[in-house]
Formats: sequence, C-alpha cells, structure tokens
Amino acid sequence: MKSDAVKTGMQQAPHRSLFNALGMTKEEMAKPLVGIVSSYNEIVPGHMNLDKIVNAVKLGVAMAGGTPVVFPAIAVCDGIAMGHVGMKYSLVTRDLIADSTEAMALAHQFDALVMVPNCDKNVPGLLMAAARINVPTVFVSGGPMLAGHVKGKKRSLSSMFEAVGSYSAGTMTAEDVEEFENKVCPTCGSCSGMYTANSMNCLTEVLGMGLQGNGTIPAVYSERIKLAKHAGMQVMEMYRRNIRPRDILTKEAIMNALTVDMALGCSTNSMLHLPAIAHEIGFDFDITMANEVSAKTPNLCHLAPAGPTYMEDLNEAGGVYAVMNELAKKDLLNMDCMTVTGKTVGENIANCVNRNPEVIRPVENPYSQTGGLAVLTGNLAPDGGVVKRSAVCEEMMIHEGPARVFDCEEDAIAAIKGGKIVAGDVVVIRYEGPKGGPGMREMLNPTSAIAGMGLGSSVALITDGRFSGASRGASIGHISPEAAVGGPIALVEEGDIIRINIPETKLELAVSDEELARRRANWQPREPKVTTGYLARYASMVTSGNRGAVLEIQK
Repeated sequence: MKSDAVKTGMQQAPHRSLFNALGMTKEEMAKPLVGIVSSYNEIVPGHMNLDKIVNAVKLGVAMAGGTPVVFPAIAVCDGIAMGHVGMKYSLVTRDLIADSTEAMALAHQFDALVMVPNCDKNVPGLLMAAARINVPTVFVSGGPMLAGHVKGKKRSLSSMFEAVGSYSAGTMTAEDVEEFENKVCPTCGSCSGMYTANSMNCLTEVLGMGLQGNGTIPAVYSERIKLAKHAGMQVMEMYRRNIRPRDILTKEAIMNALTVDMALGCSTNSMLHLPAIAHEIGFDFDITMANEVSAKTPNLCHLAPAGPTYMEDLNEAGGVYAVMNELAKKDLLNMDCMTVTGKTVGENIANCVNRNPEVIRPVENPYSQTGGLAVLTGNLAPDGGVVKRSAVCEEMMIHEGPARVFDCEEDAIAAIKGGKIVAGDVVVIRYEGPKGGPGMREMLNPTSAIAGMGLGSSVALITDGRFSGASRGASIGHISPEAAVGGPIALVEEGDIIRINIPETKLELAVSDEELARRRANWQPREPKVTTGYLARYASMVTSGNRGAVLEIQK
C-alpha cells in the first residue's frame, strides 16, 4: 500500500502516534487510506449538500474495506462572484484546487481518492489533480439543481440575469424581477441548465471518471446518495485492480469528451478545461480540433440556455449514456476506453436507450448536423475564439457591424443598460483575458443585458474574457492572443467593421494589414491591473485562452 509510507514499520511509529491522535484504530490503519476530497461549503448552492454526499461516500468506502479520510477543496460560486472584482477569482481557483489537492494527497500518501466536486472550477481542478496524483480515483458530484417555475414555465439562473436586463429595458417590473429572484433557484445543486458545472460533470461521465448519472441525477434525489455510496465502493474495486486515472484519462477519452460536448451543447468553458486536463497527461490539445469534431457530430440537445429543457429532463431521458449511445450509432466514439467501472465505454453504454426524443434528439433528427461549439479564426483571433453555436439564433450566424470598444466589462454594461448599444453593433470587451483581467472574467452580465434589452438577435459580443455557460447569443470569447499581450483585439478602434461568419468559422476585422501594422507600432502594453497577491502571481504564469489558461513557469 502507498500509505505504508506513513503507517508501517518502526520508522513510522511517530506517524502512527498522530493517527492515534485522530482516534484511528489499528484495524483502520491496516486498511487502504482513501482520501475523500470534499468541496463542501455554505456559500455555494451547488455545494451545500455535499456533506451528505461525503457521508455516503465514507459509508461506501468502509463497506468495501477501506478507511475513509476527508479533506477539503475550496469552491467559488460563479453566480455570486459575477459582475464585480470577485469574478477575477473564479477561473484562478481551478489551479489552486488542483495544486492543494495534489499537496494533500501526496503529503499524506493516500492509496486512493474520491473527488466530491460540483461547481464550475472544482470539477476540472480535481480532474487535473487526479491525473497528477494517479492513484485510483472516482468522481461523484453533488448533482444539478431542479429548474424553477415562474408564471407556469421552467426557469433557471440565466432567466434571472436576463430579467434584470428586461427591467432596464422597461419590459419587466420590479415585482416581476422579485418573483424570478424568489423562484428560479428552488433547490440546492449546480444551476439547472447546461452551464459550466453541469457540462463538466457530464463530461466526467464521458471521460470515464464518474459513474452513470454523475452529471444528471438531481441534487435533491435520494438516488444521488446511492450513487455516492456506489462511488465509495467502486474506488476500492479500482484499488484492488490498480485502475488509475492515467489508464482512463487518455487522448482518446478526451476526444470522446469533445465529441459528446458537441452533442450536448456544453458551455464554452469546456474549451478551457479540456485543454487543461489534456495538458496534465501530456496531450497538446489544439482547440481548432473542435471544428473537425463538430463537422461530423450532430447537436442532439438544446438544454437551457439554448432551449427549454433542463438537467432533470436530460436525466429522465436517459442521461449522458443515452446521448453517447446515439453517437455510437454513427461510430463517433472510441468504445474501447477504460472507465472507473472497470469496463469499457462500449460495455457501459450498451442498452442505455433514449427515452425522450424531444430532449435527446435521435442522430437521424438532430437540431443541427454540426456540433454545439465552434472555434472562429481570422485576423482578429489568429489563435482562435470560441462560440456556443447551438445558442446562437439563425439571423446572427453571419453578422457584420461596427465595433463598440470597451476596455473593461463595467464600461460595456453601463453602455448597454444606458441604451448606447443599438442593433447591428459588435460589442468588444478587451483586457479581460487570463493575464489582462487578470483571471478571465465571465461576461454573463453583458450578454444577459443584451438579451434582456431585446438585442440578442441583432448585437454580437466578442471578448478575450470568457462566458458563463448561461450566456447565449453571438457571444465569442477566449479571443487569442489576448489584448494584454498585444493580440489584434487590442488594435480594434471604435467603428471598425467586424465580420462574423460562424458557419465558415471566420472572425475578421475589416482593416488592412498596413493599417494594423501602423496601429501595432503605436501600441503600448498596459500597466498590470493587479500587482500583489495570488492574482499577480497567476498573471505572471498563465498562458492564453486557446491553451486552456494553464500555468507555466515563464522562461
């Protein structure tokens, strides 16, 4: 056992004395030590139920012959952090989570791990850590929130943000907004649409690191507790068979995840997190591969904010495995990849039927023949920008309009809500990238304001920042290179014509090469917005959005 390094032999007598201080018996010390990484806290709605999930995991581990030991991971609620300085601290926690979990797991020599995340950065952060630590590991999330009900319709957090925009436009009263406020988030769990948390929990199933239902069983269902017990039992089976994350997290598994991402219509943030997970296993993930995958992968789901269905509906329709089984009909998945079940993907998804063709379209009748995401390139984004194509209305698939340029999110929001943005405009928000932000803030407030003001079918937004999974419309993020390092987005001037062609994956600035060269010669880097603390260290090490905003030592 790996944990023998802290439990067995005369040299380890001092270590055992500390285990005794914990109240641990000799019988417990004789068994494999299983670390349970708990993201529980009392500020994130998606995490407030994780204490129950953790207790169920502990029971499962003990039932199967292990000794469970809990230690924590931090979590930020993106919704609460949205629209202010707090959002600078969202993406950056992914690396804190990975680093701190690596430190705890290796310092204490755990034999196996069960990761219990739920919201946006915990899932990829813990997947990154799992690949580094490489001891038998299973994931079990806290599960999605149930949809809210407002005026007889299902609603979610994206509806709430858009309600604020509608109030600014004068189409909704303060009383209407308050009704949304009180009803759109009715239970604990990760917000109920195909936002980033649910995207990554679903993709954890696809990657083979979570059991069936990990991404879709609602947080409040007792089935979620049973899933957690089975996860605890399964990690002991993995331990006995020595099945490790790097046996599961392969290049082929990541390409499977990218394929299912396209079918589900996941958050654009998956195009930050999949490259970061790939980086941990030495796979150089080129985001433009998404276009090749998208070209042959049908979009089968229109979950909120792209459509009127929610995670609970996907669960009832058969969940992630049912989606995978549809894709398997077109031979789009590698069926031989190993999973935490000890079985292959093909064995796992056999006989998982689609129970609702309105929620999961059959491959013969998709929403579109191409996938939910697209990577756009051109002279405005030489290294790419990402758009959730499945959440863009038809009239905005091809768009041309004048640039309305803002050097921070707050200025853009003020202009949108002040009625200064009109149909046809292309809002540009720059210096919000990984380095420039720093921290690459999500732009849910401006995209929701655009939608709420009734401009969602006539105004585009591009940024070197990123978008919440709750954003919809012609919202193109991760523009790389970012403005802070002198990317072309830094050279855009007010009124420049920007051409967007999503079907042809093009993003162009209608300015001559000579004029761009003149502007570049006059461009000067901005002073860093933050010069102390973690954000300053992060900005000094972070790479661009197209590389997953991973941290590297600068040489």
